[in-house]
Amino acid sequence: MDRKKFLQSVGISGMATMAGFKLKGQSQQGPTCGPEIDNRLHQGPFPVEEVPGWGVVMTTSPSPKILKNFGMGLVTYVIDEAGPPAVKGESERTSIEKLAKIPMGQKLYLRLNWKDLQQKPGKLNSSKAWDTAFEMAEKYDKQIAFRVMLSNPEIPGLAMPDFVAEKVPLVKLGTTKEIGLDGKVHYEPRYDHPEFQKAFQEFDSLLAEKYNGHPRIEYMDTYMYGFWGEGHTWPFEGHPFPDSVVAEQTFLKMFEHQQKNWKNVPLTTNTQPDFSRVGNDALLEESLRTHNWLRTDTIFIENQQIAHLSNRAPWIGAAIEVGMSDGTKEGTLVYNGGTHTENEIHHVMDVGPNYYSLWNWQAIVADKVMRYYSQYPDAIDEIARKIGYRVRPSWIWHFNKEGHPGLILGLVNDGLSGVPGALKLILKDEAGQEIASGFVDPGYPFPTGVRQVRMMLPKETDWKGLRLSAELQVKGKLYPVEWACKEKLNSDGSLTLNATPGLG
Repeated sequence: MDRKKFLQSVGISGMATMAGFKLKGQSQQGPTCGPEIDNRLHQGPFPVEEVPGWGVVMTTSPSPKILKNFGMGLVTYVIDEAGPPAVKGESERTSIEKLAKIPMGQKLYLRLNWKDLQQKPGKLNSSKAWDTAFEMAEKYDKQIAFRVMLSNPEIPGLAMPDFVAEKVPLVKLGTTKEIGLDGKVHYEPRYDHPEFQKAFQEFDSLLAEKYNGHPRIEYMDTYMYGFWGEGHTWPFEGHPFPDSVVAEQTFLKMFEHQQKNWKNVPLTTNTQPDFSRVGNDALLEESLRTHNWLRTDTIFIENQQIAHLSNRAPWIGAAIEVGMSDGTKEGTLVYNGGTHTENEIHHVMDVGPNYYSLWNWQAIVADKVMRYYSQYPDAIDEIARKIGYRVRPSWIWHFNKEGHPGLILGLVNDGLSGVPGALKLILKDEAGQEIASGFVDPGYPFPTGVRQVRMMLPKETDWKGLRLSAELQVKGKLYPVEWACKEKLNSDGSLTLNATPGLG
């Protein structure tokens, strides 16, 4: 497939619009309303009468270490639209394990067809590659993100199971050399047909019953129309629906079902322009309104997708998929003193990513990733140490108000993105007893500026020796957060508070 040609054609045609997308600050009823939090900590401003006798007692410095926090990281592709890795002379299991243990990748990504997970109604029948990937995620302590494709031009036949295809009308799109298998006649199902919807809802419910809240799941892609589930059937114009209104209503209904089932898992919706007129803009707005996340499938694309990513609310995560060089001479484009992959990585960083793909497009092989990295490690190392949110308490002030001691934490974020949820702060004594806790506003701290947070302590509490830890709340679930500071952390990830020499 010539995806570059597709993207250019969409951009030039002017068919993509920003309809239905609200930028930050436009509407308090839209995507700018952050997820709800309980026990909000006071976040200033703090005039001197509120914090009498204040003084800076401790500071921290940034760390270059790579973090494994939820909601961020480099993502190794283990299965893509062309299927699992197929390396001559190597078993599928070995190939998957080699991908899973690539040291730079903190997460694994699986993209499967519906029929790879279900062949008969009423039950799941996952593929061997899917099961192996979960086994390797457990072995190498990595999280999994995934997409289930309802349509895929890269495979013979259809992406949906035969028992669904037998009951659902198919609409012929045509044959093209520009996309998918050469000579394949492309069909799309009537997604709005009752039998398709019945089977889809059963499948998604079965999948969610097993994997919603699963300890290894990081995020799941939104089900979308068409090729690879990306929201289009380029280069074919039109769609299989009676009209665009029915198309939009169908995918909003499917998203509503998915959102209901996946209560604890972030859903990432592609920023794909609505070339096929199937309601992508409405689907994107609904995703943002429900505090789900975004994804895009390359970075040198039309400005609409860049606008979506760049103007998203700070609590919205973003996964950026970009194919990388395989490290061969003929497969590595070099210009202006660097490689094309390095150029892509620097532009990925420009939009504030939470995730970046380690992926050889439709030819995923661990040796290819490592061959490139062994020659050109700098940009990959740079994004690994900057990606996502990297939070630390840069300043810590102590004060005493009428016998009540308190701390003000000056939180900073040395990463590229906002916090994709809400940060919870916890203070415990040396015995592990919690003495104070509460939430920072969703998205804070930003990659610029300082977010000040006050935590009051019980009377006569000595702040020295207290342990400060953080957790990230996403869709009602809490995940431990490793501080991005140079100072030594405790085994539980907390930071012991002690006076920094030379202050005061």
